[in-house]
Amino acid sequence: MDKRFWISGVVMTIATALLGFFVHGLLLADDYNTLVGSVMRSQEEANGMMHWMLVADVCTGFAMTWIYRQGIGTGATLAQGIRFGIAVAFLTVIPQFLIYWVVTNMPAAIVHKQLLFDSVRMILLGVLVAYLNPRRA
Repeated sequence: MDKRFWISGVVMTIATALLGFFVHGLLLADDYNTLVGSVMRSQEEANGMMHWMLVADVCTGFAMTWIYRQGIGTGATLAQGIRFGIAVAFLTVIPQFLIYWVVTNMPAAIVHKQLLFDSVRMILLGVLVAYLNPRRA
């Protein structure tokens, strides 16, 4: 694990946190506010658990970096990043929110937004990790 790995992992962690806040803290905030007390925690309760969100973002940032670096192909960087982001979405986002929908009382409209917005987030992160870890000659 070289210097590029650690830099990429940190940058990916920050990007994951920022994009996650944009999607879930801004785009979906009004939707989530309608569910406080039934499905969602209160803001005060969630704030007390934010360190776990940081742990999740670190895991995502470094895992995406590590996995991407294991299989860098010969294609264009942008195409590789998009392909990787789509794969990550199918591995994480799509099953995660479908399972949550089955086991919680989450409205379908919110689940559709989660699936769409978080899949786009993973594709953007896939492109970022591809540019942070270019193919070596």
